[in-house]
Amino acid sequence: MEQTPQNTSYNKLNLLANLFKEGRISISEIAQLTGRNEDQVTNAFIEKGLINPSVILVCGGAGFIGSNFIQHILEKYPYYKVINYDKLTYAGNLDNLRNTEKNPRYAFIQGDITDTEKLETVVRENNAKYIINFAAESHVGRSVMFRADEFVKTNVIGVHSILETAKRNPEHIKLYIQISTDETYGSLSLDDSRKFTEETCFAPNVPYAAAKGGGDLLCRAYSRSYNVPVIVTHCSNNYGPYQHPEKLMPNSLFRALRNQPIMLHGGGQHIRDWIYVQDHCEAIDSVLHKGKPGEVYNIGSDNEKSSLEIAKTILRILGKPESLITLVPDRPGNDLRYSINASKINRELGWSPKVNFEDGIKKTIQWYEHNMDWVERIRERDKEFSKYI
Repeated sequence: MEQTPQNTSYNKLNLLANLFKEGRISISEIAQLTGRNEDQVTNAFIEKGLINPSVILVCGGAGFIGSNFIQHILEKYPYYKVINYDKLTYAGNLDNLRNTEKNPRYAFIQGDITDTEKLETVVRENNAKYIINFAAESHVGRSVMFRADEFVKTNVIGVHSILETAKRNPEHIKLYIQISTDETYGSLSLDDSRKFTEETCFAPNVPYAAAKGGGDLLCRAYSRSYNVPVIVTHCSNNYGPYQHPEKLMPNSLFRALRNQPIMLHGGGQHIRDWIYVQDHCEAIDSVLHKGKPGEVYNIGSDNEKSSLEIAKTILRILGKPESLITLVPDRPGNDLRYSINASKINRELGWSPKVNFEDGIKKTIQWYEHNMDWVERIRERDKEFSKYI
């Protein structure tokens, strides 16, 4: 039978794909041989069914940052399948993933990260290669005002469960990324010139941050003791689409739209480093593909703003008076200032933020204004939501 150019091309791809699966040639080498870039080679292999997509298990993928990351991965990389494993607490919202729920490379499994047996089953049955953990109890006020049991359970025992899963399944898990916070480092004074580095000692001031630090330290121990391939990231305050309306930016936005007072604790002097959520997703992307197991990476935008500055910026963009700002007494354990040094991830992995604050906050406001139905569904589901707006 005469070989057509199409048959010849397919047979060549088939041969190269088999060599790749056998570990005898890399995607980059195939790209050089075929005159294509690496993404084109991978896409061609997947489209022809010559290789299967790698599976990423995203824990807490129905939350704010997790759902943004899932969308980022599915849109950017056709050679990944994503399993969203989420307990669906008040912060977990499958509405965040309405645009992806019909994607054949996306699946949702409801589950608790403290359930080691179920986690292992999910990893083995789906041949998951990567775990990225966004799942956390993260409401600072609730950790201070009420018992911290759930924070310890999820942020410490849950992380231990994931580590045990990775430890017991080395033939599956190539990398586990633990998403943490700059709050584990404690607080800085307003005039302190220092920034948190990866070597800064933990000094948490609230139960939430202490629990997150406990999980992070377990990651270090499992890396050193058992060679579990785990990386920990510490990120600053995120903002952007799909953030629960209890948080500062969306809360201030909704109050301003209704001409209600914007409540700021402690004179509005508390400073955070603010990063647009898409920039955070790009940073995790870099850690996933370039990060070194056993390392810690700080993620920040060098964009420190006080809560008073945030409120004033929102009011200015909306054309609302600053008289809506109302200062209230500070809450217990409210750290004064966080400041992130992200030079390591920039130097070693080549990541840097792309979205400046003014553009990011405008994008955020526009998203909420165009997605009020999303907000209303949260209000209907969470009856306590009314106290936030």
